[in-house]
Amino acid sequence: MTKSVFDSRLVDAVARATAHAPFLAMILSREPEIAEQLRAGILPPLESLAIDDPAMPPGRRLRLERRRLALLVAIGDLAGLLDLTAVTGALSDFADRALETAIRTAIHERTPDAAPTGFTAIALGKQGSHELNYSSDIDPILLFDPATLPRRAREEPQEAAVRIAKRVVELLQARDGDGYVLRVDLRLRPSPEATPAALPVEAAIGYYESQALPWERAAFIRARAAAGDIALGQGFLDTIRPFVWRRALDFGAIGEIRGISRRIRDHHAQGQAFGPGFDLKRGRGGIREVEFFAQIHQLIHGGRDPALRAPATRDALGALAAGGWIDPDEARSLSASYTALRTIEHRVQMIDDRQTHALPVGDALDSVARLHGLDRGDELLDLLRPHVTATARIYDAIEPDEGDALSHDRTRLAAQLAAAGFADTTGAVQRVEQWRGGSYAALRSPAALAALEAVLPALIEALGTAPDPHAAILRLDAMLSRLPSAINFLRLLEARPALARLLGAILSHAAPLAEALGQRASLLDGLIDATALDAVGSIDELAGEMADDGDYQAQLDHVRKIVGEKRFALGAQIVAGASDPLEVSAGYARVAEAAIHVLAHATIEEFALKHGRVPGSELVVLALGRMGGGALTHASDLDLIYLFTGDFAAESDGAKPLGAVLYYNRLAQRLTAALSVATAAGPLYEVDTRLRPSGTQGPLSVSLDGFARYQRESAWTWEHMALTRARVVFGSPDAAAATMAVIAAVLGGDRPDRDIIADAIKMRAEMAAHKPPTGPLDAKLSPGGLVDLEFAVHVAQLVHRTGFDANLGRAVEALVAAGHAPPGMRAAHDLLTRLIVTLRLVAPDAQFPEPTTQALIARAIGLPGWPETLAALTRTRQEVMQFWHDIGGRHGD
Repeated sequence: MTKSVFDSRLVDAVARATAHAPFLAMILSREPEIAEQLRAGILPPLESLAIDDPAMPPGRRLRLERRRLALLVAIGDLAGLLDLTAVTGALSDFADRALETAIRTAIHERTPDAAPTGFTAIALGKQGSHELNYSSDIDPILLFDPATLPRRAREEPQEAAVRIAKRVVELLQARDGDGYVLRVDLRLRPSPEATPAALPVEAAIGYYESQALPWERAAFIRARAAAGDIALGQGFLDTIRPFVWRRALDFGAIGEIRGISRRIRDHHAQGQAFGPGFDLKRGRGGIREVEFFAQIHQLIHGGRDPALRAPATRDALGALAAGGWIDPDEARSLSASYTALRTIEHRVQMIDDRQTHALPVGDALDSVARLHGLDRGDELLDLLRPHVTATARIYDAIEPDEGDALSHDRTRLAAQLAAAGFADTTGAVQRVEQWRGGSYAALRSPAALAALEAVLPALIEALGTAPDPHAAILRLDAMLSRLPSAINFLRLLEARPALARLLGAILSHAAPLAEALGQRASLLDGLIDATALDAVGSIDELAGEMADDGDYQAQLDHVRKIVGEKRFALGAQIVAGASDPLEVSAGYARVAEAAIHVLAHATIEEFALKHGRVPGSELVVLALGRMGGGALTHASDLDLIYLFTGDFAAESDGAKPLGAVLYYNRLAQRLTAALSVATAAGPLYEVDTRLRPSGTQGPLSVSLDGFARYQRESAWTWEHMALTRARVVFGSPDAAAATMAVIAAVLGGDRPDRDIIADAIKMRAEMAAHKPPTGPLDAKLSPGGLVDLEFAVHVAQLVHRTGFDANLGRAVEALVAAGHAPPGMRAAHDLLTRLIVTLRLVAPDAQFPEPTTQALIARAIGLPGWPETLAALTRTRQEVMQFWHDIGGRHGD
């Protein structure tokens, strides 16, 4: 490398550098002594770069040495006196030396008398293989041994290591008028988004032995203990060697490394097509493909053949050819390509000391060509074209046919997604690539990625039929992002294609269910058994499932878990078209009633531990509204009234006794919390207690006697209307009978004499003013919707004192039979209820959905299509409006 006699090639190289590389021209002007030697045709030895000045700060010394090295290596390269191996070796050796100096300096500054042990830098990438770029960054992993790391008194090892690491990076990256030493990228360390800059060596070993990603295995082919405590670093590499070099012929490694290559082969990205702007590193047929070709074969065969474990790319190609693993001609072709591409890459980087890999365009391309010694940019392209073409052809040969799988090639993947129904293919491609890249914890293992690939085609096909495929894929993305592990989830979908299709339908059409899955993906497990799409069991059976032998908190969590599973399965039944929404609605109510039973018992027992019980008294829970009628939707809250039997002046018998009124009010508060407050297992129900006597101004719980007196003497018409759907959902048979007897007497006429029809008309008008329909499909609040039907039914019940049944459908039937409602009202009730139950899942905003969801709604309510659905809704609303008008018309007479 040293030339002590005149060499005209150096003079020519300096002239080209001065004319076409501003960065090199700047260094020539700032290093006049070296410039003078070069212009005299003499290349100073690289060893002469070292600055022996103990008084100079280490950072500045390294910056000056790097500047001089950049000049000598560049001119030697341009003159043809330093080949690629010499250039990259000199750059890598300097990087090692700089990293060593930075580590020693950082430790010495903090602990001057301590030996620089317990802290090591593992070089990855091109530094690890002694192939560093002219203007490259370095990608070290910084590790420490807590037992031997020097640290200050009362300082934790982790804190000391992070401070050392930060100082190392600062010393190398700091810029001033003399430039910088090295760019440092620490993102190749395990889980960089969550881990500190320096890691304990044992933690790093655990990571690589248990959860490292496929690309990390390939990265460690070129790993090397480069600086700091070399013995510590080498011990780490020896320990994780089995992670990199597996003895079994691991043909799965092809798939692992192809995943990286495919993400780089982005045919939409600038720099893929050969020509001006071509990315020498990432482009098709570029440097990365040479490296990956070698690494794929190294990973497959290197576990059994140690001779293949060469870090440097050209050395690896030679070893593979010598061992008969690849064709020798292909090895020579790839090696020549690598040399040519890396050489021109260095030319591009010499111009402005930028970490770029792309050929420039226009006049700038001509300038690069002239820096290399050619006349024009097209000559440079002619020089590179055969190498790029050969590399692309050779690399393509190891890409197996993807068959029916989703392509890893961006162009083909985008076409597949477009064919599936995705308009925003760019966003969808990004999501798929993010999953394949192991960005989420659940997708970091090879097993999870393999399971993902197996199920992706079916999922994408299902999501593509969504009204908004982009929103659907975002919901799937949210779910995957929250999963601690996706292997079982994905294998389940792979084993059950019908379940994968159902998941796609849920994500596509049912936002509430999709959001629930995003919070708790295990909900899908409940659909494994085909019986999950059957009607839920009886209240007693459900309560048995919800019962838990643990403490009170465990019981709260267990009920939420079971309720979540049951409500999710019920919603899935509608999406799958497996159940009548009327049956689903009743199922929702049975699930809620079972939860009330279980949580009321548990809350009473928990409350009694401190306050005992009130003798001769018990809690009664009265449900009204949709819960009272036993017909909930997915979004329904629970309208509850708390009552208690016995003497209101009695007192509990516990260690901390309470009067009956206070006792049951506090107990009611506890039960409301048990039913509504979110725990670690999630939320349960919203509880509405505003229908209690005196509303929000009254106590939360009242005695049965007080309730009876209020209803007989003070309740308003709207409260009696609400009472028509009252039903005891918790309490002993005797207490339930006593409560229902009070209600029956009130509904039968033991109540104030009021103008029911006038009151109802006024109330409905006020409701219409304050709660207008949310959209054209609001089958509840629109004129002629379910609210109008409820008003008409309740008025007819109260006026005629007949047809009382908490279930609205049966109440309608009784009124029809008695001649107080038109014959078509039961069908109207059923259609409106089916529509509301379905829309709460698939169109909660009551707006017109997309055609695919329209078909789902029509199927759910038992009609052939969307036009028939709209026609039936219009006809039904007209009939209900007429019924309600007839009620008011009679009042007008």
